[in-house]
Amino acid sequence: MIALCTGIEVAYDDVGAGEPVVFLHGFPHNRTLWAPQTGALVDRSRCIAPDLRGFGGSSVAPPFSIDQYADDVVALLDALRIERAVVAGLSMGGYVAFALWRRHRARVRALILADTRPGPDSDEARQKRRELIALARAKGSSAVAESMIPGMVGKSTREKNAGLVDAMYQMMQNAPVDGVVGALEAMIARPDSAPTLPTIDVPTLVVVGEEDALTPVSEARAMHAAIPSSRLEVLAGAGHVSNFERPAAFNHVVSEFLGMLQYA
Repeated sequence: MIALCTGIEVAYDDVGAGEPVVFLHGFPHNRTLWAPQTGALVDRSRCIAPDLRGFGGSSVAPPFSIDQYADDVVALLDALRIERAVVAGLSMGGYVAFALWRRHRARVRALILADTRPGPDSDEARQKRRELIALARAKGSSAVAESMIPGMVGKSTREKNAGLVDAMYQMMQNAPVDGVVGALEAMIARPDSAPTLPTIDVPTLVVVGEEDALTPVSEARAMHAAIPSSRLEVLAGAGHVSNFERPAAFNHVVSEFLGMLQYA
């Protein structure tokens, strides 16, 4: 489906009924990252998975910033007449979730923060993103996918599930170059969300793959410690895209969390 939001077209899936859950993909993914969740949770939740601007079927149009992505999501909620939603963000989607909390916290029913981190990029990380920008401009998204895939999926997945690794590679290489560059620039410029963590007073689930090399378990534990009354789940045998690598385990902990919301 397509909605006109903040002057751009936003492509999204909207399936199921019940508690609205908005799934925000990482970089350089699209909404199909969440297919294992939207397919499994439709009996208990209204699952909404948008393509962030610059990715999938959404418009490739500036401005690109983490705050703008958050505003786009709220515009989609407005178009769908949804007052509050559970916000689930993986990696870059987690950065957007933090921005949503800062800018539109009345719209956030609860948070699911998967394989993400609150802090800004280090100088080294910013330099690596600039190198990816140059690579994308020179050789396209397939070169970016080739560069990123070893860190994107966990060791167990690389050794045991070549089909899943290929599916992730295909998703990443299909990202529009301008969307890739815009997102990289947005992540370089993103603010520090660490001071935001103690302000989060809605139910929060932190999920991380045990083999996540990009946002490791140690960072998830620190984030969990900083968010009052949050819950931490570490998924064995999963890397950075834990929802994609271990969908049954991911869906189990998310289902439990959503079930608890009726009592929160």
